Amino acid sequence: MTTTHVRVMLEYFHPWPNSAGFYVASREGWYTDAGLDVELTVFDPQRGDTLEHLLRGEAHLGVFPTNRLLVRRAAGQSLQAVASINHRGMETIQTVAKLGITRPRELAGRRLALNPTPRGVAMVRHLVAADGGDPDAVVLVDSGARELSVDDIAAGEVDATFGGYWAWDALFAGLPCDERVIWPVDEIGAPAYHSYLLGTGPALAGRPDLVATFLEVTERGFRAATDDPARTLEILDRAIPYFPRAVLARSLELIAPTWWHDGRWGEIRPELMDPYTAWLAGAGILPADFDWRTAVPR
Repeated sequence: MTTTHVRVMLEYFHPWPNSAGFYVASREGWYTDAGLDVELTVFDPQRGDTLEHLLRGEAHLGVFPTNRLLVRRAAGQSLQAVASINHRGMETIQTVAKLGITRPRELAGRRLALNPTPRGVAMVRHLVAADGGDPDAVVLVDSGARELSVDDIAAGEVDATFGGYWAWDALFAGLPCDERVIWPVDEIGAPAYHSYLLGTGPALAGRPDLVATFLEVTERGFRAATDDPARTLEILDRAIPYFPRAVLARSLELIAPTWWHDGRWGEIRPELMDPYTAWLAGAGILPADFDWRTAVPR
């Protein structure tokens, strides 16, 4: 049987349990059975993110943050989303209990570390303002791509962080849970949004048949990853053997429910896209008249 090579680029510097469905489908041979020779890889940060690799035709499909796709589509780039991965926001604001910060508005006058992208800064300002605080009074500390942990906060490096994921980064802290404060952004005023979408670029232009086959098999992989976590962890051991099994297990438990909405996988939902697009436009990140539907197949 002839197979078609498909290079799929993941969303982060390394695989993590959010990618489990791809790895399960690959390991179980389901892509091969469908005539697809799937290669799972991560981006080279020296050459850009997943979307940049997709745009150059160096990957066929990729996983990326919703906002980054919309910004590129607004600039006229030939990229599109074909499925959702997550139906929740992943980021958190984290601090430690001993600092006495009990709600977002109390970040005023405190040092908050983040990667100061336009969207990241806008989100922090929004969350503080939504709680009645003064966003201008928050002291932003540029931590770049490095995700500071609550252990770093406890050591005095900063007073809080924005950006780490409640289903991943927050699981690596050594500080006891009762000494940590973790606020998922979608619980403290952030607009609803898909954290990650799956999409394509020029390399798959004119191949809706291939995309449809890939999505069908991938949904099967994510269903199996949800229904059989023990088998999924065995498969992840081959892809990311350098993380503790307990962390992988907890991350998988937390992340798997975000793959589904009313039992469906992959749906790009207007009730998430509409408010997020409006929020990004209100923050000046997207043009006021931008329509997110231009970023999905018609």
